[in-house]
Amino acid sequence: MAAFVRGLAGFGMAILLVPLIALVIRPGEAVVVSNMLGLLIGLVGARKVWNAGEKSAGVIGGLAMLMTPLGLLALFSTPPAVARVLIAVVAIGAFLMVLLPAKPGHAPGNLETGLTGVASGILTGFAGMPGPPVVPYYLRRPIPREVARASMLTVFLLTSTASTAAALALRLASWRDALFALLLFGPVLLGNHLGSLAFGKVSDALWRGFVGLLLAVSALMAVVRLLG
Repeated sequence: MAAFVRGLAGFGMAILLVPLIALVIRPGEAVVVSNMLGLLIGLVGARKVWNAGEKSAGVIGGLAMLMTPLGLLALFSTPPAVARVLIAVVAIGAFLMVLLPAKPGHAPGNLETGLTGVASGILTGFAGMPGPPVVPYYLRRPIPREVARASMLTVFLLTSTASTAAALALRLASWRDALFALLLFGPVLLGNHLGSLAFGKVSDALWRGFVGLLLAVSALMAVVRLLG
């Protein structure tokens, strides 16, 4: 189901998957496994996605790759209570930004693009969720949904690559994490395929509404975990 959401919305797999995986392994390992799965599924159709996305996706993804190791180090050195507060604030902020009206003709400048990449990278390593900064960046602009979805998927492929490489280099990942990701890849591949098929059958308004709902669920889950 998490992969179906990714195939349809262009993001969201980690939002649903990390809390569930964290029920059976440590939260830090859950983030690592989620990022490994993001890399594996991101390689499926990567060339098509790259060609369909904006050039800004390469810039955001490149900056995010540089910042992802910092997010991983922060994750493994931050008290869980503090981490939950930070994740909740970011999730709520992303949802509120999507609610703001789109700006016709708005073209993000270098500063906005750069900050989006930095925030996405830190959150990739820290929470396995690069989406909260990236989704508002593309959805608040009147661009075709195909372009927005492809751009987001491009960024997430790059962040998953960086996170997996950083986790291995920093010895924060184990062979058990890799094996777990490989075992889950089959269901993820199937769910993503079904979600991609559904993407071609929904209207633009319905798709944007679904993405907004997904961000709302993300914010709600973050708040519930914080209160718990």
